[in-house]
Formats: sequence, structure tokens, C-alpha cells
Amino acid sequence: MNRMSDATTETRVEPRPDALPDSPGVMVFPPVLYLGTLLLGLLLNYFWPAHLFSLMWVRAAGAALVVASGMTARWAQKTMQRAGTNVMPSQPALAVVTAGPFRFTRNPIYVANTFAYVGLTLVLNTWWPILLLCPMLIALDWGIIRREERYLEAKFGDAYLAYKRRVRRWL
Repeated sequence: MNRMSDATTETRVEPRPDALPDSPGVMVFPPVLYLGTLLLGLLLNYFWPAHLFSLMWVRAAGAALVVASGMTARWAQKTMQRAGTNVMPSQPALAVVTAGPFRFTRNPIYVANTFAYVGLTLVLNTWWPILLLCPMLIALDWGIIRREERYLEAKFGDAYLAYKRRVRRWL
């Protein structure tokens, strides 16, 4: 059923009950993947302690990495909001965002989350989360990023493919 809004010329189409959801269908909510992996690493460290370095500058560097990562993630979030698209991967993408940190990487929030994860690992002084980083990144790539890319290619076609050719997935 189409309805025209009196305030704008925007047309809204109500989804049919049998229609596929307008989302990438990611395997898991991305922050849950990061937090779950970090908590698993901390649990392993509780039972089998494996410390990195006891140097204060390593922990300070980790804290700085966490702060910088938070600022980058917030910049990406604000850029997406200014472009008029949803940040949550469970909601429909409404635009291809190419400004702000999206000029340097197609996944600035995931890059920021990865650096925050490494920074927290340094602050917490444990090897376990570092050892779990590679399997987590494989799960992120396969279960989230590639699904999002297929979804964006199908939804935005040539506009997204051109962006994909210009900007790297990571850095």
C-alpha cells in the first residue's frame, strides 16, 4: 500500500509479509562478536594466565588506542547519520556512504572496533584475546562483512561497486 506524506513528496511502501527483509542478515550483531571474543579471552586468562608485558607504556598505548578508536567509530556513526542511513546492520541501508572515514576504508567502525579490541588487550595485559583475534576476524569477514557487501551490491548496484573499486575493505 502506497501512501504519500503531506509534508514531503516521499513515497513509502509498506513491506509485504512474504518479502525478504531489507537487511544483510549478518550472522551476529558485530559488537557482540567483539565483546564475546574479548570475554572468552579473559575467561581463558583467568584459568591459564598469559600476560603480555608489565610495562606501563604498553598499557598507556593501549588506552590511547581505545580512545582513538572510539573517536573514529563515533565519526563514522555521525557520517552515516548525516548521510541519512541506518547504522544498525539489522536495519535497511538507505545510502552508500563515501564521506568522512568511509573515504579510507569501507568498514571504519569495524576497523575502529578491532583497534579498540587490541587496545583493551594491551590495557588488560593478556595474550589470550590476541590469540583469538584471527578467528574473530575470520568470523567477522565471513559472517558479517561479506554479507553486508552482497546486500549493498544487490541494493545499490553500480554505485556501490564503483565505491568498492575505489576504497579498500580494511585499510
